[in-house]
Amino acid sequence: MLREAVFHQPESNYAFALDEKTVVIRIRTKKDDLLRCILFYGDRVCTQDPIYIKQMPMKKVGSDQLFDYYECVFVSKYTRICYYFRLEDENETLYYYGDEFHLSDQCSRTEYYQFAYVRREDIACVPPWSNSAVIYQIFPDSFATGKRYISGKGLQMKTESGKLCVSHNGGTLRGILENVDYLSELGINCIYLNPIFAASSYHKYDTIDYFTIDPCFGNREDLKSLVSVCHQNNIRVVLDGVFNHCGFEFFAFQDVLKNGINSRYADWFYHLEFPIKYEVPPNYEAFAYVREMPKLNTGNPEVAEYFCKVGTYWIREANIDGWRLDVANEIHHDFWRQFRKAIKAVKKDAFLIGEIWEDAGQWLQGDQLDSTMNYRFSNLCRDFFAQRSITARVFGEKLHAMVLRYKTPIAYAQMNLLDSHDVPRFLSKCGGDLQRLKLAIFFMMTFIGVPSVFYGDEAEIQGTTEPKYRCAMPWKDHPEQGELFQYIKELIALRKEYKALIYGGFQTAFADDGDVYVFVRWTDTEKLLIALNNSDEERTVNISAISPEADFCSVFPKSKEESIGAELKLSSMEGRIIRCDQNGE
Repeated sequence: MLREAVFHQPESNYAFALDEKTVVIRIRTKKDDLLRCILFYGDRVCTQDPIYIKQMPMKKVGSDQLFDYYECVFVSKYTRICYYFRLEDENETLYYYGDEFHLSDQCSRTEYYQFAYVRREDIACVPPWSNSAVIYQIFPDSFATGKRYISGKGLQMKTESGKLCVSHNGGTLRGILENVDYLSELGINCIYLNPIFAASSYHKYDTIDYFTIDPCFGNREDLKSLVSVCHQNNIRVVLDGVFNHCGFEFFAFQDVLKNGINSRYADWFYHLEFPIKYEVPPNYEAFAYVREMPKLNTGNPEVAEYFCKVGTYWIREANIDGWRLDVANEIHHDFWRQFRKAIKAVKKDAFLIGEIWEDAGQWLQGDQLDSTMNYRFSNLCRDFFAQRSITARVFGEKLHAMVLRYKTPIAYAQMNLLDSHDVPRFLSKCGGDLQRLKLAIFFMMTFIGVPSVFYGDEAEIQGTTEPKYRCAMPWKDHPEQGELFQYIKELIALRKEYKALIYGGFQTAFADDGDVYVFVRWTDTEKLLIALNNSDEERTVNISAISPEADFCSVFPKSKEESIGAELKLSSMEGRIIRCDQNGE
């Protein structure tokens, strides 16, 4: 047994509660190293000594390139739990607790791992609706000016305070409203809008006024109307909050420029030097050294209170359903705890999504954010579908590592994406190959997490530079009932029909060293096989070996045969959904 590979950490993604009665315990071991792993647990404040210990076999729930991950989910009447593991390979049996290996479990209960108390306040809870969400991300400047129309003409308009705002393509909030029927037809049920508040540039990440809608996009009544119409169509609305930095024209920074070190707002900004030099690079902290975006000091209680007010104001004023939070990893954790409490006090099921490109575990313990934009997912899909630089086996291993880095509720709330306003279009990554894009979309719609579509992906937009991948929606050239639109529509409908695709477990069922990947999604009442052939040739998979007792029925594509035998034939670049019916049911 390779002892160096064994890892467990209490109060983390390795030990957490799903509710006040249900606990999840995980442990990591070397890949293919153990014959079995057993969890032992008991009441750590039991009045008898020795205490009564229960045991449960742990299930291998995933493997990456180096490790196996074992998991046990159990319901317990104990609120205070002590536990340890028995690890067995062909040569030895070891007990693991206190981060040490032991030859027996005969010791004080205080030396075992401890789940001190299953407190409701520490349970990671995400909005219930988020699991079933399918997000459509809209870059407001580029989507629509009217019904199935965008002007393509930029605007220059001033706020009431005289600040100049600009746009490039003429998109407006009213334009989005007039196309809600288009979004509803596609089947999405959540819109994420890039920034809509008054700002100097077209992208609006240099906010001038957080309480004013950018005049190029409309006004607050337009936002309220948009949210109302969306809600009438069962579509929720998430706004973009840029609280790490502001725009050069933001009132507080202008006061600092005017009054220097004597400005009452000097401490509203992070690491200012006086006199301030507005040059490239600036002599003050800014977003990515961009002088037009000075970094805010959310550690100042006044600043924290100000942005909590911004967050709650738009929920009260426009009834929005959550926030996507820009550059969330550069803002300190206590602010996000404060922000979460403020938001959830006003709207308990508001969805908080952070822009964090890397592993975000420290923000996703349940006390700060609900989700992040899952760029890890995007990169894996790029490697497997677009570039074909990794095999199906490696793809599956990396997927399991990605999923198991978070507590289960958080993993199911991750905002999965293929592309966004910050990266090249996925179709361009695929070299314009539509079949590769379709297979990646198929995978995203059948995998765990919250799938998201960037505006115009369904219209086959390409682009590797910012002006291209943020281009105007091609309404004239995009047939509303085009092939890709219909493809995405059908997959979204299937996701809504089969609960296993939303709430179900995930397990790799087959992955070769080539291009065929099969995984399972299941609930207590449904079991689905998801098969992908990421090659240019036909492939065959023996699915009876995966689920020996099942009868198989084709779910997607519907044009395929309804009844399937032991072998499943996959056409080039095809994705299939197969229902597994037990005992002919």
